[in-house]
Amino acid sequence: MQKQNYEDLLFSKYNIRTDLALESHQAVIEREGPPELPGVKVQTEEEAGITVTRIVVENDIGARMMGKAPGNYCTIQSSGLREHNRDLHEKTAQLLAKEIEWFFQQAELGPEDTVLVVGLGNWNATPDSLGPKVLENLMVTRHLLEMSPPELRKGLRPVAALAPGVLGLTGIETGEIIMGVVDRMGAKAVICIDALASRSVDRLCSTIQISDTGIHPGAGVGNRRLAINKETLGIPVIAIGVPTVVHAVTIISDAMNLLEGGGHDPGSSADGQPARTEFKIDPQALLGKEPSSPAPKPSVDRRQLMSQVLDPYFGSMIVTPKEIDLLIDEVADVVTGGLNTAFHEGMDYGEVFKYLS
Repeated sequence: MQKQNYEDLLFSKYNIRTDLALESHQAVIEREGPPELPGVKVQTEEEAGITVTRIVVENDIGARMMGKAPGNYCTIQSSGLREHNRDLHEKTAQLLAKEIEWFFQQAELGPEDTVLVVGLGNWNATPDSLGPKVLENLMVTRHLLEMSPPELRKGLRPVAALAPGVLGLTGIETGEIIMGVVDRMGAKAVICIDALASRSVDRLCSTIQISDTGIHPGAGVGNRRLAINKETLGIPVIAIGVPTVVHAVTIISDAMNLLEGGGHDPGSSADGQPARTEFKIDPQALLGKEPSSPAPKPSVDRRQLMSQVLDPYFGSMIVTPKEIDLLIDEVADVVTGGLNTAFHEGMDYGEVFKYLS
C-alpha cells in the first residue's frame, strides 16, 4: 500500500480525519481496545504544563493500523500555547529545539550542512499561513556564511528559506519548486513547516508535531499534492506542523458517538490517555418530560446520516477558531524560536527570543 493511502484507510475505518500521529493512535486504541499496537512504540514525558509524546511506527503493520507512514513522530502539546504566556512559550521552544536536534542526529546531519526551510501554505488564508509566518523571523545565514571567513562561521549553520506559495497562486506544484531549489543549492536536508488538520478542537494551535516521514501539501484539507519526502527529494525531510483546522465530518462523527452513548472526548486526560465520557441523551428529557423507557436502537447507517448533513456542499467543510490570526502569530514565534535554537549552536537562547520580540 502506498504511503498516501494510509490516511484514507484510517478514515474509511473510523470516520476520522487527522494529521496527528498521536490522535491516530488514540483513535485506534479507543475503537480496538488493546493497550499496545503491533509495530508501534509510544513514549510519553510530562513537564510542567507540557506533554511530549514520541511515537515510532516500525513497520507496515503499524502503519496500516495507525494510518501513518512508518517513521518517527514527536508531539509537543500544551494548552498554554494558546495563551500569551512568554515563559511557557520559551520553554516549549526549547523542547522543540531538542527534538529537532534529535531528528538531525537520526538524519546524520553535520553541524555545517546546509538546511532549506520551506514555509508551506497560502499567506492569503490565515489558517494556512503558518509556514510563511515562521519564515518571517527565521535566521537565514547561507548567503552571509558564504562570504565570511571560517573563524566567524563557528556555531552558525547555513540556513536558507523558501515560501513557495500554493499551486493556485503559482501554477507550479510546490514539490516541483522545492526539487529545483534543492538540486541547485545542494541542500543536505529540508524542513517543511505546514498547517495541519486535527481531530479535536482542543489541539488547535496547542500542539506541534515533528516527523521524518515527509509531507503531502494540502492533505489536511483533502487537496493532496506531490509528496515532499526523502523518496522524492533524495535527502532527509523533517516535517513540522501545527493543527489549525478540524474537519466537520470528524466533529459530526464524534457527536454521533456521544449521542449513541458510547462517546468519547477526543482530548487527553491527565495521564495522557484518551478521556472518556459515558452518557446517553434522551429526547424526552430535552423536552422537559419524564425520561422514556429504553427502546431498541434502530439500525442507522452512519455514513448515510453524515452524507445527508454535509452533502452536497459541506462534505469538505473545515472549521477554525475565530481568533486564528492571534493564535497563528503566537505559535509561529514558538516554532521559529525552536528552529533558530536548533540551527545555531553558537547563539544564546536568550538572544533567540530577543530576536523575535
